Amino acid sequence: SKSISKCYVQVTGMTCASCVANIERNLRREDGIHSILVALMAGKAEVRYNPAVIHPAAIAELIRELGFGATVMENCGEGDGILELVVRGMTCASCVHKIESTLMKTNGVLYCSVALATNKAHIKYDPEAIGPRDVIQVIKDLGFTTSLVKKDRSASHLDHKQEIRQWKRSFVVSLVFCIPVMGLMIYMMVMDSQLSDAHAHHNMSTEEMEALHSSMVLEYQLLPGLSVMNFLSFLFCVPVQVFGGWHFYIQASRALRHRTANMDVLVVLATSIAFLYSSIILLVAMAERAKVNPVTFFDTPPMLFVFISLGRWLEHVAKGKTSEALARLISLQATEATIVTLGPDNVLLSEEQVDVELVQRGDIVKVVPGGKFPVDGRVIEGHSMVDESLITGEAMPVTKKPGSTVIAGSINQNGSLLISATHVGADTTLSQIVKLVEEAQTSKAPIQQFADKLSGYFVPFIVAVSVVTLFAWIIIGFVDFEIVEKYFLGYTKSISAAEAIIRFAFQASITVLCIACPCSLGLA
Repeated sequence: SKSISKCYVQVTGMTCASCVANIERNLRREDGIHSILVALMAGKAEVRYNPAVIHPAAIAELIRELGFGATVMENCGEGDGILELVVRGMTCASCVHKIESTLMKTNGVLYCSVALATNKAHIKYDPEAIGPRDVIQVIKDLGFTTSLVKKDRSASHLDHKQEIRQWKRSFVVSLVFCIPVMGLMIYMMVMDSQLSDAHAHHNMSTEEMEALHSSMVLEYQLLPGLSVMNFLSFLFCVPVQVFGGWHFYIQASRALRHRTANMDVLVVLATSIAFLYSSIILLVAMAERAKVNPVTFFDTPPMLFVFISLGRWLEHVAKGKTSEALARLISLQATEATIVTLGPDNVLLSEEQVDVELVQRGDIVKVVPGGKFPVDGRVIEGHSMVDESLITGEAMPVTKKPGSTVIAGSINQNGSLLISATHVGADTTLSQIVKLVEEAQTSKAPIQQFADKLSGYFVPFIVAVSVVTLFAWIIIGFVDFEIVEKYFLGYTKSISAAEAIIRFAFQASITVLCIACPCSLGLA
């Protein structure tokens, strides 16, 4: 026999089944090409050729002449079939050795490893020479029972329901407590501006007196140094920090353990520092029985958490939608196939039901009216109409006659068909679509990778800047105290200059952190 080699060509620019047929038809005519198989979704052509007559680069050139992009794929391991089996009845290492050595002697098996502890066998084979059923038969003949490792067909790993729930809860909690804090804050701002207007004119109308009165209620000190406003803000802030920020804290601690800084670290840093700083300032004010209420940042954490958890929630909802579509796609796959053995003149000799994973390339599969096509293939015998809307979106059934290609997952309507399997297992169009969607789900958008990379530098940078701010103001303060006096609101002579400086420096550096954190949200 002539030696026949196999090569894979990556083909770009194919849009539909007629492109596939065009390439296959034209290349079959060429000298030295034994057979060609094109997979549309994978964009891959498998060519068996006679190396004495033609070489892969020339084959790619032939495809290019037809108007498609074509490059020869170097790693030919792509075409190997992989089989995972559960083997029962092994008792010792010699059983393992017996199975492995027998399989390795079998023509077409490229690699085999059997684990006694887990009862599993992992086998790589050449689908041209041998198929999963043959491998199983070899193991059975040795006296062991064996079955396929059951694949999880439900796509449960793509389920985002739990995350959607958790972020929704996080968002709602933050929102409920954020609204009152924001209300208080806006109210105080408006009142402050009215008050300053009134002070400017020195003559107050009765409404302004009332306004002054109501804002005084919020500034009223429950305990010395603790105003109603600050106390309420503190109360609203605690549940948000605990419930709203729970997941952020978990994520941030994981990131820090791996010595990386991500978005969560920033969020946690800013909110925790704002919260702790505000709480400490309040305690200090109470200890000093201060007359002037300190400036706190209790409004920062709830607002931050609201925006971020809303973003995360929406992101997971979007992901969940794609996953649902994917789960539906996966559920379209047939689970069983009827394999038939044909005698001369296509006479049916026998048929058996097997798992879809056990169908081999070249098997003859019978599809009854109303049945699903288990694999991609070519019709050998029979005429029928087939509903291919799952792949093509075409509402009208398509006529199939001997020589037509059929797609796994599509539904046979009125006639019984015999098809020869061309693409099985992970190579079927449906599996390729599922794989593409899965890859799209797991890979990040380039801009997102960029943002993550930036935030890795951004976090340490912002922390450094706020530390610099802290020390800069301390130095400025001790050199020239008047500057601090000028900018420090609510500075009274009741506290020492040193304390005023340090407090002001802290306020400045915290402000840097709190403002830079939402800015990184802009990044995200």
